[in-house]
Amino acid sequence: MTSPEFGFRLLATDGKARRGEITMPRGTIRTPAFMPVGTAGTVKAMYLDQVRELGSDIILGNTYHLMLRPGAERVARLGGLHEFARWPHPILTDSGGFQIMSLASLRKMSEKGVTFRSHVDGSVHELSPERSIEIQGLLDADIQMQLDECIRLPADRTEIERAMELSLRWAERSAVAFGTQPGKAMFGIVQGGDQPDLRIRSAERLAAMNLKGYAVGGLAVGEPQEVMLATLEETLPSLPTEKPRYLMGVGTPDDILQSVARGIDMFDCVMPTRAGRHGLAFTRDGRVNLKNARHAEDPRPLDETSDCPATRDYARAYLHHLVRADEPLAGMLLTWNNLAYYQQLMAEMRHAIETGTFADFAATTTAHWKRGEDARKAA
Repeated sequence: MTSPEFGFRLLATDGKARRGEITMPRGTIRTPAFMPVGTAGTVKAMYLDQVRELGSDIILGNTYHLMLRPGAERVARLGGLHEFARWPHPILTDSGGFQIMSLASLRKMSEKGVTFRSHVDGSVHELSPERSIEIQGLLDADIQMQLDECIRLPADRTEIERAMELSLRWAERSAVAFGTQPGKAMFGIVQGGDQPDLRIRSAERLAAMNLKGYAVGGLAVGEPQEVMLATLEETLPSLPTEKPRYLMGVGTPDDILQSVARGIDMFDCVMPTRAGRHGLAFTRDGRVNLKNARHAEDPRPLDETSDCPATRDYARAYLHHLVRADEPLAGMLLTWNNLAYYQQLMAEMRHAIETGTFADFAATTTAHWKRGEDARKAA
């Protein structure tokens, strides 16, 4: 289903968990949704046709990295990121705000914006809220994010408040720069660290801007899971129920399950792709570390019931061999497995919300993960 305008509607709720859909010209996004991370215009170790076949309705690209190479203007001349990467479906672009934290040694900040020294060639690039939106427009992103300042936790309250207030001012500038783009959306980003009153203030002021969607940023940046979940419980009531809610950079399957239970609709994270390249598989029986010698003569697949060939058709012994031999195929197969499991989990959660069985599904799924991991520890 496509729509000439950006829209969101709730189809079902179960407790605080929400089943919905985002409609836009390039397609429908079924929520809860997991967006594979395609930082530089590719989901690492995957063909985008595979990503689509696994059930992905949308992928993510990164403004900072695409700005450096191949350059937003070049991508625009070549038809935009959808044409460039052969992905005709929705794309969300991160604004570059995360790199303000992750590349702190390479940047200088001011009220105007951020100046980065490229980690690729040392060249200097300025990224303001206006330039970030301009780049996302050149990439032809369907959902564009405001530029914000993300800080690592724990942090001093004064520093958290300063970054939150700056992010709010940048949200206003980003919204003006975005203007009215038919069929597209700009999302604001709630900041405020682990301070409930700052989170609520940020959420309320962003809600007053009447944006098309809202993200919760600055989590999964060093704080325990219980802090992240408590922050969501405190923050989400201040965001409009009729707009999509996106938790940025999260996370493990359990993080996602717990966050859906608290009312989050959209997720992205490098975890399934990065873990796959480092020998770690996510399965319905929990995590499987293929580096471990116990798998060296194990003829079983990761999960014989899976629809994914990487999961169903390859012996753990072979996957272990590929990982230990540092073969590129190891990362390809394990990333394929991981993204397949993440999309399976999202589909199962959507079904559970539709049928009013989410609490039972969450309990059963968590117990299955624990039994599988306990069995491996005991082996």
